[in-house]
Amino acid sequence: MENNHPVNDLMANTIQKIRETVDANTVVGEPITVDGVTLIPVSKISFGFGTGGTELPAKADKGTPFGGGGGAGVKVTPVCFLVVSGGAVKVLPMASPAENSVDRIVEKVPEVMTMVSDFVNKKKAKPEE
Repeated sequence: MENNHPVNDLMANTIQKIRETVDANTVVGEPITVDGVTLIPVSKISFGFGTGGTELPAKADKGTPFGGGGGAGVKVTPVCFLVVSGGAVKVLPMASPAENSVDRIVEKVPEVMTMVSDFVNKKKAKPEE
């Protein structure tokens, strides 16, 4: 297959459109600060794309005509807000409870990070025996 085949152009255009739609700011939004409390929106993104094409035989020897198409879909779902206040981070969920193990793990990450941070701070505060 040649690198300049029309299917390659379709795929490149589709991927470029997805990149324009979805970036890091779509997943973790811009922080919002109100009265000393910072809210950071977090979203889940699902996307898919497909591209296909075919070369059709020409009646005359004018080259091979190409027919093809591509498409993509993107779904952005608000998940939670990270609430930063007084050096503590809490999760304010926006969605229904986790549906699978991976979702449950993702929900627990901020809580675990807080627990680890507290543990490390307590260890630093205690003098070594």
